Amino acid sequence: LPVLVSKKMTDQIRAQLPELPLARAERFQNDLGLPTYDALVLTAEKALADYYEEVATLCKAPKSASNWVMVELLRQLNEDAIDVAQSPISAKDLADLVSMIESKEISGKMAKDVFAEMWKSKSSPRKIVESKGMSQITDPAAIEVIIDQVMNANAQAVADFRGGKDKLFGFFVGQVMKASKGQANPELVNQLLKTKLKG
Repeated sequence: LPVLVSKKMTDQIRAQLPELPLARAERFQNDLGLPTYDALVLTAEKALADYYEEVATLCKAPKSASNWVMVELLRQLNEDAIDVAQSPISAKDLADLVSMIESKEISGKMAKDVFAEMWKSKSSPRKIVESKGMSQITDPAAIEVIIDQVMNANAQAVADFRGGKDKLFGFFVGQVMKASKGQANPELVNQLLKTKLKG
C-alpha cells in the first residue's frame, strides 16, 4: 500500500535537507530583494552564500551587503587566491562596515580604505576608523566653517560663479572635500555650498 505522507511530514523532511543553490537564490531574490544576477553569484558556493547571509542579516542592508561581498570581498579573495573560509574579514566585521556606511558614519570612499586596512590588519572597522580619525563630518556648522574658508580663499572664483560660470561648482566641492581631508559628508557639502554660493 502507498504510504500517505502528510504536508507536515513533507515540510519536516524538507527542513532537514540542505537548501539547494537555486532554491536559495530564489529566496535571496524574494526575501532580500536581490537582483537575479547577485543571487546566482552569491549562491554559487555554499560557504559564500552562508557568509553573505550572515552579513546581510547583521547589517539589515541586503543590497549593500551584496555589493560589498560581490565586489570588494570577491576581488580580494581572487587576488590572494584564497576562499571565503580563509577571509581575514569576518562576516560580522563586514556587516559592521556596511552599517557604518548606511548610518553615514563613514562615506563609501572611506569605507574602501577601511576595508583594505581590515584585510591587512584583521582589525574591526570601528577600531580602524577611531585610530585613523576617519569618521565623517556630518555637523553642518563644521562644514560651513570649511566652506567659508574655501570661499574666502577663492574670492575671484566665487565672483565668476555668481557671474554665471556654473561649472565652477565642481571646483568648490573638490576644494571643500580636500580641506576636510575627504571627511565632510558629500551630500551636505553640495547642499550647503549651493546655498552659500548663491549668496
